[in-house]
Amino acid sequence: MMLRFSRLLLPALFALCPLAAAAADAVPTEMDPVAAARAVKLAEKLRCLVCQNQSIADSNAELANDLRRQIREQIAAGKSDSEIVDYMVNRYGDFVLYQPPFKLTTVVLWAGPALLLGGGFLVLVRNLRRRPVADSSLTAEEREQAAHLLGEDNGKDDK
Repeated sequence: MMLRFSRLLLPALFALCPLAAAAADAVPTEMDPVAAARAVKLAEKLRCLVCQNQSIADSNAELANDLRRQIREQIAAGKSDSEIVDYMVNRYGDFVLYQPPFKLTTVVLWAGPALLLGGGFLVLVRNLRRRPVADSSLTAEEREQAAHLLGEDNGKDDK
């Protein structure tokens, strides 16, 4: 039985050898390392519109994969970095950029955090000014109770 199995195994292995040789000749997807580095650099400048806190270089979202593919296609077409970024901005808006330009449509992105911080400070100051100042003086009864709780009997003997 084992002899019959080994007679079949050896020809099967020889039949698979050409496939192994063809696999060694696989062509890498990124032929030009300069273009690959350029694509990564561009992908790091652009925000993933799905994740919003990751660049498209870091994101695994379907849209990020499409955007990376578009970048590679435009690099292969000979477009410059600024042309590729302009294409992405025209298609997806300024929000796709990690550093959007300062203009009327992006003023909230730039000034929003400062406005929120200033508004929070004003609310805090207003609430502190409205708070009534408490009278911190104690009555004689309260002083006596505090002294008793603290173990200070002021020379009095409870016996």
